[in-house]
Amino acid sequence: MEILQHPTVDSKIWAEAVEWLLLYGPPQVRELLQQASGHAMKENFPDLVPTAFTADGEPCYNVADLARSLGISEEEAAEIIAEKERQHGIRQLFDDQETSKLQ
Repeated sequence: MEILQHPTVDSKIWAEAVEWLLLYGPPQVRELLQQASGHAMKENFPDLVPTAFTADGEPCYNVADLARSLGISEEEAAEIIAEKERQHGIRQLFDDQETSKLQ
């Protein structure tokens, strides 16, 4: 996160590079970035917690909670997620029936 805030860094390019690596990078790199992402999420959004998990064990968050944490509307958050789905062909939104709730 610090590198993205450095004045000499183009944070948009770095974010796009990290996103690409998370999607298409070698498994070891993806795992490291997922761990770092989880740590950064807990540090920067401590109140944001998963409400469920996919069958693959991926955490699921409530769109309203995500929007609130980012300071945007729920509609804007849903639009961003839908655009990422279109760009990458990877499903991001799941119905409650498709996830396992936290106990």
